[in-house]
Amino acid sequence: MSDAVEIRKLHKRYGRRVAVHELDLTVRPGTVFGLIGPNGAGKTTTLRTLVDVIRPSSGDVRVLGAEPRRGGAALRRRIGYVPGELHLEGRASGHRTLSFYAQVSGTRDTAGTLRTAHDLADRLGVDLGRPVRTLSKGNKQKVGLIQAFMHRPELLILDEPTSGLDPLVQREFLAMVREARDAGQTVLLSSHVLSEIQQTADEVAVLANGRVVADGDVSSLRLGSIRRVRAELAADAATARPALDSLPGLTGLELRDADGILQLSGTVEGAIDPFVKALARFDVRDLSVEEPDLEESVLRLYGRAASLAPSPSRRSRRTRREERG
Repeated sequence: MSDAVEIRKLHKRYGRRVAVHELDLTVRPGTVFGLIGPNGAGKTTTLRTLVDVIRPSSGDVRVLGAEPRRGGAALRRRIGYVPGELHLEGRASGHRTLSFYAQVSGTRDTAGTLRTAHDLADRLGVDLGRPVRTLSKGNKQKVGLIQAFMHRPELLILDEPTSGLDPLVQREFLAMVREARDAGQTVLLSSHVLSEIQQTADEVAVLANGRVVADGDVSSLRLGSIRRVRAELAADAATARPALDSLPGLTGLELRDADGILQLSGTVEGAIDPFVKALARFDVRDLSVEEPDLEESVLRLYGRAASLAPSPSRRSRRTRREERG
């Protein structure tokens, strides 16, 4: 069985600006593949080439065994796509809008597709009786998700799909992604939210400055090993400072004395347990641990080196298979 997505040396230039540089990427059928990176990393440009919204400056792209520019309507019917900038306007209701998309998708079971659409609307909590132009950004996003999922396409290409969704709906969306994978569908999910990739993706590629700077499974990429921490301690800054400076994994330490409570902030890289145990020697009044912005994670772990050419160890998995074979 061929790969669901094959990208070889994809290069896209807008004038003097290079959006994607010599990108190699493969997505295996029946998996969830996460494409992550800071804003401007080249994620949206890459996904748009897969659905022939834009065309490469050079390189080869194949989707479900076909070239997007030659696949035409037959190929597009096999794909569910949510663009990064979704625009739904017009006076038609959500029902009529989805009915139109069901006809365009070419499904043989239009009635079944629309039943699925209504089930998804119930799960996501959107009123399909209202004109789409009157819906909030979050509800328009839900309609966009429904049109992508409802005909059960072989491949789902989702660009920042949880934009504008509240946390409960995001959780339901992640369940939909897992169900799609279990049904044998392939999902290519672009995001700058690390947690949603961690919860769903089988494999991940990290993009920075239009290049793949790392790929593999989520745990191997160590993106979750950086955390931002904040604490409030009942301690004196002058006497506590030496011990706080030596807390395991803590960098960027900032201290502020607020009416006898010492406020600490910084970043912990690596295991969080040694840091928490060392902090426990103080009288801790409050503690919060959160993941940092994905851009911070990428730059700290894969670094400013993201502006350099990828190393041989970062070549696509398919290239390495061919070299061995």
